[in-house]
Amino acid sequence: MSTTLRSLLSRGDLGLRLLTEGHAGLDRPIAWVHSSDLPDPTPFLTRGQALLTTGTQFDPDADDPHAVADAYVRRLADQGVVALGFGTEVVRAGTPEALVTACRTHGLPLFEVPYETSFIQVVQANAEAVARDANARDAWAVAAQRAVALAAMRPDGLGATLAELSRQLDCWVGLLDASGRIDRAFPEDGIPDDERARLQVEGVRLLRGGQRASLPMSTAAGGFTLQTLGSGGHLDGVLAIATGSLDHAGRQVVTAVIALAGLALQQNRELGVARGLLRAGLLTMLSSGNAEVVDTTSRELWGPLPTEPVRVAAVHVDDADRDTVVDLLELWVQERPGHLFFAVDDDLFVSVADDADGVDTVRRLTDRFGLHAGLSDGTPWRAFARARSEAVQALSRSRTGRSGILAFGDLAREGLMAHLAHSDAGDIARAVLAPLTDHDAANGSELTRTLRTWLEQDCEHDRAARVLGVHRHTVRARVEHAGRLLDRDLGRFATRADVWAAFVALPVPDAPQWNAGTSSSSWSTSQRTADSTVSPAVYRGA
Repeated sequence: MSTTLRSLLSRGDLGLRLLTEGHAGLDRPIAWVHSSDLPDPTPFLTRGQALLTTGTQFDPDADDPHAVADAYVRRLADQGVVALGFGTEVVRAGTPEALVTACRTHGLPLFEVPYETSFIQVVQANAEAVARDANARDAWAVAAQRAVALAAMRPDGLGATLAELSRQLDCWVGLLDASGRIDRAFPEDGIPDDERARLQVEGVRLLRGGQRASLPMSTAAGGFTLQTLGSGGHLDGVLAIATGSLDHAGRQVVTAVIALAGLALQQNRELGVARGLLRAGLLTMLSSGNAEVVDTTSRELWGPLPTEPVRVAAVHVDDADRDTVVDLLELWVQERPGHLFFAVDDDLFVSVADDADGVDTVRRLTDRFGLHAGLSDGTPWRAFARARSEAVQALSRSRTGRSGILAFGDLAREGLMAHLAHSDAGDIARAVLAPLTDHDAANGSELTRTLRTWLEQDCEHDRAARVLGVHRHTVRARVEHAGRLLDRDLGRFATRADVWAAFVALPVPDAPQWNAGTSSSSWSTSQRTADSTVSPAVYRGA
């Protein structure tokens, strides 16, 4: 127990007498007792000390002794002095009334030291009590660390360690997992919900920083100390302790717990690697059509596979974020067994039920980390390989745009021609159209533009002529000229489809440019409006 003015007053051998009744400061710890008769001793004092004086600095003939005493006490209070002792019968009999009044005004406890008690006795009494307290705290720290170490050897070593820390510190202790959620708390309901919410917000901020860190946090009810667990670049969680400050002994115990908790979480991570390898093997078995064997294994470890029909999501995750994403998915699996199955191969594959809740699970994942994902159509487990292929194809297209989910069904509805724009067919398309683009470049003609517009307008000469602002016979002549240069019969369906595919597949930056000043749409406008549309005339052979 810390030395306080109350404990010094209780010592009958010192004979100290309190002159200012009713002060809560009687129980404030006294770090040291100092003596000085300087008018302003504050440069030599630190917060938490007590001061002894004989009062030689107080001139009994001063014009305004109350003002002198008030200024003196105010300086001591501002410096953080916790008590003032006045030695009587050395310089003057009794304690000046002006000093008593000033101490009452500023809330500084004032006690009288009798002539029979030397200042050194008071100093020594306090020093011995401080030493006893320090020895007791050191002994407590050793005993507490021993208790924590024994707790770590129990079956639930991590939980037992945190529970023992809570008991030793007599405060609430919580562990935030890798997602920032409070995973364990001792006692469970030891803090209000609003403080839990604040802790989780601060915990997420620390975890996203990715570096080991400690953070004090103040609340209306008190304070918390937050300490990340794990190594820089891979944080496993955050330890939260509901105490604003700890002494040296308390910090020693907390340091021991941090080491033990970090070791436990490291072991959990190694188990996670083993689980990841098992999941990858099960993914291979699913792709081979062995869903029953996978479901039997999954039930023993994580719960059943999601109810079919299921949808498979292929998610691209950077290596730096993969462990964090996998940790979050492991937590989701624990919270809702049978809700999802996931495994990591070249990409992350997540299988969910074919319903709104399943899709929302994938969306929560992509939104939280800004990921690209491709989502298959609904399928039974026996067709998992096909669903996986659909998800990979949708992911490939998704990565060309903004983060989020692209469903394979949406991709399929765009048609094969639209898919060409995102394939590697650009070089072939450029070669197919080269006779036209080279001729236009050399002669300033517009055969390429005319041919594309003609195809866009369902191969109708009149409509193409209106768009181009020329006569329909000009369009007909240009199309025939284009056919001769391409050495292709543009009257055949197959030729029209092939040329249109070349227009769709040609990347916009490589597209031929038209002469400035011509009317109608530019190439880029045509490309934007038609690169995912197949002209109906291509099929009906208009």
